[in-house]
Amino acid sequence: MTQSKKQCYFCTNSIKLIDYKEVEILKQFIDSHGRIVNHRRSSVCAKHQRGLSTAVKRARFMALMPYLIS
Repeated sequence: MTQSKKQCYFCTNSIKLIDYKEVEILKQFIDSHGRIVNHRRSSVCAKHQRGLSTAVKRARFMALMPYLIS
């Protein structure tokens, strides 16, 4: 019953900088209500989770992503 631990999406794909303009990648880490998914559910490492949240917030500010999904 041991589950294999998921790998970080950004580490496995060798993405060093998370860009706020890559909206399609950022949408993978947003839930149905428009909130940023936590690291336990998205299996992103802590370093990339901090960069991910900053990129999502910047994309929202630049109107590339919505704040709320209704």
